Amino acid sequence: MIKISEFQIKDVVNVADGKKLGNIGDIEINLDTGTVEAVVISGNGKVLGFFGREEDIVIPWKNIIKIGEDVILVRYKASIPAE
Repeated sequence: MIKISEFQIKDVVNVADGKKLGNIGDIEINLDTGTVEAVVISGNGKVLGFFGREEDIVIPWKNIIKIGEDVILVRYKASIPAE
């Protein structure tokens, strides 16, 4: 079993490209079933909070591959912006 506070300090890494996505800021729980549906990685503020925030990243629970001691490995494919 793991506490939410322990879950939030782990780095979240995307196995698709090896990049660190951030840390978990929130968890979505289905109140009807009592199951965790997704984890939310909060968007970071830019330049001391100026120029807005990055979008939150929502990772469905089924896309969490492994929860280790220091890191959470996830499968996340960001949408590619149109050029």
